Amino acid sequence: MNSMAYRVWWQVYPLGFCGAPIRPQSNEERCIKPRLDRIVNWLDYMKDMGCDGLLLGPIFEADTHGYDTTDYYRIDPRLGDEASFNRLVNACHERGIVLMLDGVFNHVGRKFPEFQRELQRAQHEFRNGGSISHDNEDMFSFSRAGDGKLDYEKFEGHAILPALNHRSSKVADLVVDVMTHWMARGVDAWRLDAAATVPSEFWAQVLPRIRRKKPDAWFMGEAIQSDYLQLVKDSTMDSVTQYELWKAIWSSLKEENFYELDWCLKRHNDFLGTFVPQTFIGNHDVSRIASLVEDEGKLAVAVALLFMLGGTPSIYYGDERAWCGLKTDGVGGDDEVRPEYPDTPAGLSNQGDWMYRLISQLAAVRQARPWIADASTKPVILDNRHYVYDICARNEEASLRVDISLDQRPHVDILKQGEAKPLLHVEHHT
Repeated sequence: MNSMAYRVWWQVYPLGFCGAPIRPQSNEERCIKPRLDRIVNWLDYMKDMGCDGLLLGPIFEADTHGYDTTDYYRIDPRLGDEASFNRLVNACHERGIVLMLDGVFNHVGRKFPEFQRELQRAQHEFRNGGSISHDNEDMFSFSRAGDGKLDYEKFEGHAILPALNHRSSKVADLVVDVMTHWMARGVDAWRLDAAATVPSEFWAQVLPRIRRKKPDAWFMGEAIQSDYLQLVKDSTMDSVTQYELWKAIWSSLKEENFYELDWCLKRHNDFLGTFVPQTFIGNHDVSRIASLVEDEGKLAVAVALLFMLGGTPSIYYGDERAWCGLKTDGVGGDDEVRPEYPDTPAGLSNQGDWMYRLISQLAAVRQARPWIADASTKPVILDNRHYVYDICARNEEASLRVDISLDQRPHVDILKQGEAKPLLHVEHHT
């Protein structure tokens, strides 16, 4: 198993974290400012919390939120330049922190140069009344829409996000070159944005080419509603996001129905027999776990579950402070869950100190037992408000018992087998 699967990741959305303008209104707001340096100030904070992997959201030049890339080879000037990036990489590796970047290879922004070139060609053909030429080597797909207007493939219907044509060898070559370019500069792993919407055969062509140059490369794909097992098999990705478990954790706690979690863990066990999923209770695309469960006692239970289940866990920045935040639809709907952090940890209030300490305790339990990464669960007691399970190593030579109760004060006891005194008692005291 790749060593990346044993890591505990801290996920950061850089544009928000560093206070960059998300929707710039002037050239001045697009000027180079080395905001990535702010993240360096937080590396010891994340290490002390128990995280040894940094998962960054988009950092390449883009028009607005970062998922509308305009240049894969340039650091977004709102975050700095390549010198800023090099300082961050060096600071991470000096501390034993590995770095994962967000690879947005399903689509680009409208200002992406090759899209503009192909768009102009298609517009010329369209105005002259001819058919719109297209072959599999074009990087984008244009067509005549039902209303007779020129159209192109888009991500989820968003006109600002033209979809790449993944049948094109030019696109495959571009993605290989971009990932190897940045891995040569210190990147250790990739999150593949919207990976499940890209044909698996594309990844099956691209990823082995990168592994030939970087054998220890690790690829984690975003998959929301997918056949995870088939996707991993067909794409050759190492891992995918476990959205089923995310939903089961918050929903079973909110509704006080552990039957939902138990059903999900049966499927989770199946996944762990083939690959190690990327597990989380929050990220840049969803409402915060504190807002979903609406109870700090249940919030503590959710974090305990994240660390006491198989998978490669990540903590989304702000969740370690027990912050609230709701994602809404429309422009700016993500802003509340992608906030700015102070320049240094000294700028934080003491709000959420209890959660930071809890995460560090849980991370210590887990890091002393690396077998948890691909461990399976066996239910012992199952009721709506009480759930006990054993988490067992693949070789069955090690296990822990996890006893969760929502009665009176929600709490979790993590026990060594045969011992009555908990290894760790998890309970939030107001």
